[in-house]
Amino acid sequence: MVNILRHKRKVRLKQFLLFLKTLFSKKHPANPSPTPSTTFVPPPSRPKPKIQKNRRPKPKKKKWSLHDFAVEPKEGETRFHDFDLPMSVMHAIADLKFNYCTPVQAKLLSHTLEGKDATAKAQTGTGKTASFIITILTAFIKKSFKNRKGAPRALILAPTRELVYQIEKDFKDLAKYTHLRILSIFGGTGYKQQQIMLRERPVDIIVATPGRLIDFMNKKLIDPSKVEIVVIDEADRMLDMGFIPDVRKIILKTPHKNNRQTLFFSATLTDDVLRLAKSWTTQNTVQIEIAPEHAAADSIQQIIYISTEKDKFKHVYNLINNEQLKRVLLFVNRKDTARILSTKFERYGQKCSVLSGDIAQDKRFKVLNNFKAGKINLLVATDVAARGLHVKDISHVINYDLPYEPEHYIHRIGRTGRAGATGTSISFADEMSSFFIPKIEEVLGHKIECEYPSEALDKPLPQPKKKYPSKVKVKKREPFKGKRRQNRYRQK
Repeated sequence: MVNILRHKRKVRLKQFLLFLKTLFSKKHPANPSPTPSTTFVPPPSRPKPKIQKNRRPKPKKKKWSLHDFAVEPKEGETRFHDFDLPMSVMHAIADLKFNYCTPVQAKLLSHTLEGKDATAKAQTGTGKTASFIITILTAFIKKSFKNRKGAPRALILAPTRELVYQIEKDFKDLAKYTHLRILSIFGGTGYKQQQIMLRERPVDIIVATPGRLIDFMNKKLIDPSKVEIVVIDEADRMLDMGFIPDVRKIILKTPHKNNRQTLFFSATLTDDVLRLAKSWTTQNTVQIEIAPEHAAADSIQQIIYISTEKDKFKHVYNLINNEQLKRVLLFVNRKDTARILSTKFERYGQKCSVLSGDIAQDKRFKVLNNFKAGKINLLVATDVAARGLHVKDISHVINYDLPYEPEHYIHRIGRTGRAGATGTSISFADEMSSFFIPKIEEVLGHKIECEYPSEALDKPLPQPKKKYPSKVKVKKREPFKGKRRQNRYRQK
């Protein structure tokens, strides 16, 4: 018994000695916490010698100058060199390959660059957007100052979201070598995002639709009292859409017309439009009108086929299929017609989509991006796409329905043949819409070639590749035959 106890003591003693050995053999931490009695001062570390690397000096970028943008004078043409434009603006113009001014640009810039008000009758595709963008950029670069948040220096009003989006894109292209900031304000999407961008930092130019702009003005997010330049684009369209009362509210919040520059654009100058222009501009306003023949580009070939309502789809399908058209914009007058035609074309193997006013804004942008990227070769649209839509390389514009208003015809065909490119406009006149042709020719100022469809266009339709989507049958609920469940909360 005694031997067992001794053995246990020896084992415990060995364990204790082993514990002490391991305890004192552990490394102390690098920076021990100082005690009240002693503090640990680490030894001074030697500075590491700097190794000088033989780096090659970066090659200096060549400064851009007007010598890199040589445009020879041409009789009857006005160059951008002829105006005193800032170098940053000229650099962007050179990147866009704008060698000579369009007629509306040549007439406008000589007055607007001096700070004068202007009223211009100009249709889409004439270059009016670039004219007022260049005017704003030149004025703000020559007289720059830091503004406060929510107080823009320029305000551009447009009737549709697509036009607002397009103006913003054109502005960024021309202002990419400047520090000026533009923000688009429109309804249908991005409500919180637009609020955040207004609160983050100051903005120089706001392009907006009237409704969303008034909403933000009521919430004190936008203060137009310091606006220097006001641009009202597509005034006739705003009048048709009932936006003029909202525009009046906005204009009243801006400085007096004698203390700001106002640029007023409209496709038509009716009495109502001219009355608005006079109330918002000064007496020394320059009025410019571009003749209708300049509105429809000479590079657009215009044809009208005499058809019937029954055969129109067959003629359009054969036209697209025979010529293997890759990017076509098809205009109709009604939203339901657009949906029906889109379904029909998809059945015959066409990659098709719809652009109309009842489609959500997010989906509209998605459709437009797919059309620009070539994922869609046929876009069926109402007149919502007739203004403000700029897509490169649209080879054909087809009027499945001739428009009720002759001015809309010019806006529609203006989607092709842009920036000097060639394009083709083909319209189909049926039993009812053929009566619109004389009014369209009167606006254009010349006759349009009318002919009957060829045998290739009149050949019978093939069998569709897809069937109509079948409706999902919903099972009818059988009548309840059991006892009704008593309400347990019913008072007894």
